[in-house]
Amino acid sequence: MNIVGLLLAAGSASRFGSDKLRHPLLHGVPIAVQALRNLAAEVPEVIAVVKPGDAALFPAGDCKVVVCEQAREGMGASLACGARAAGKRAGYLVALADMPYIRGSSIAAVREALERGALLAAPYFRTRRGHPVGIAGEFYEQLIALGGDEGAKQLLAAHARELVKIPIGDPGVIRDIDTPADLLPPIRT
Repeated sequence: MNIVGLLLAAGSASRFGSDKLRHPLLHGVPIAVQALRNLAAEVPEVIAVVKPGDAALFPAGDCKVVVCEQAREGMGASLACGARAAGKRAGYLVALADMPYIRGSSIAAVREALERGALLAAPYFRTRRGHPVGIAGEFYEQLIALGGDEGAKQLLAAHARELVKIPIGDPGVIRDIDTPADLLPPIRT
């Protein structure tokens, strides 16, 4: 199927204190590049949406980079920008560049749900919805109309009955990096 990954990397990262997407993980790979690698391993094409001035965030050739001039408006504007750049597709896997710990199997599970005909799909770790979120091409017009900082939250809420919830044993689907403390390994209980 014609499913594209949309990697949202246009946020301000104000809580981190520095450019978090370029901050290296323990193995030396920047946070955003690791998130891209995870997504790109499971879909044939990735479009990364960045804010003005960040066009060189990702290595050349690893993905198509789109600069979102409206990035300051929030995640909804970035998602709309990415969807417009991708054009009408069978589906979209929406991932966040500050989530480098998602396992490939979790991304594949969401992609496979779209391939089986789900209109919306998301991984759930325990009771929390995570990323990436799968959105069928039927929602293209709604995606390109998004704005503000809500992302696809309203779309998911309006179509909650169509959402395929995928139980995942991967805490990476809910683990984003907002502060330097988030880089520390999680405490096992």
